[in-house]
Amino acid sequence: MKKIIGVIPARLESTRMARKMLRPILGQALVERTYRNAKKSALLADVIVACDHEEIRAAVEGFGGKALLTALDHTSGTSRIAEVARSVDADVVINIQGDEPLMSPLSIDRLARAFQGPAEFHVATLAIAKSDEADYRNPNVVKVVRDRDDFALYFSRSPLPFYRDRPFSGFLKHLGIYAYTRHFLTQLWSGLAPSELEENERLEQLRILDNGYKIKVLLTEDDSVGVDTEEDLKKVEAILRESESCR
Repeated sequence: MKKIIGVIPARLESTRMARKMLRPILGQALVERTYRNAKKSALLADVIVACDHEEIRAAVEGFGGKALLTALDHTSGTSRIAEVARSVDADVVINIQGDEPLMSPLSIDRLARAFQGPAEFHVATLAIAKSDEADYRNPNVVKVVRDRDDFALYFSRSPLPFYRDRPFSGFLKHLGIYAYTRHFLTQLWSGLAPSELEENERLEQLRILDNGYKIKVLLTEDDSVGVDTEEDLKKVEAILRESESCR
């Protein structure tokens, strides 16, 4: 049985929301909400916060979580979790975004199961079928198209696929969660050259495709809401408040 862990990259400063990992959401910091939610996964052997600041580590350890302090100069979450992967015992690492407190534990398990048997890929991610045309045209909503074997052909902030002579009939929204083999993170990722497509779209996963590696795209029925703005934070609070009132 492969050992699968979750790693939550978390940095203190954010360009769109200052110190957002420590922002309270109904009495708990964002990073705590994300951590406790990930711990509900049935298949993760452990969950670790990979942070860049002592303040985050203290906060995580304060609520009983695990945290590792990483270098300050990482330019991406993948780079940060790769540092952690070099020092932990695991076969597969699932990158759970620190600002995704609503990521379904069932979705995390969906990714984990993809690596329980023999796998012909090093990287997997999730998508959900959507029919909202406003989201389809929203550059903050990342779209993905797959081939017949469910491997990613391309990710984009632009409407994808483009319906030239047919009416709009939906798209696949990419969810920002990834599973990597430890081998990929520790041996391959650091050697991948940054991609022009990656820079154009500001989508890190395009570096993987541009360097010839496959990304398996699995479907989930559970959407997630990332916290990038004050509006997002209020939306997440409303969802959590409604969820907790229904218990």
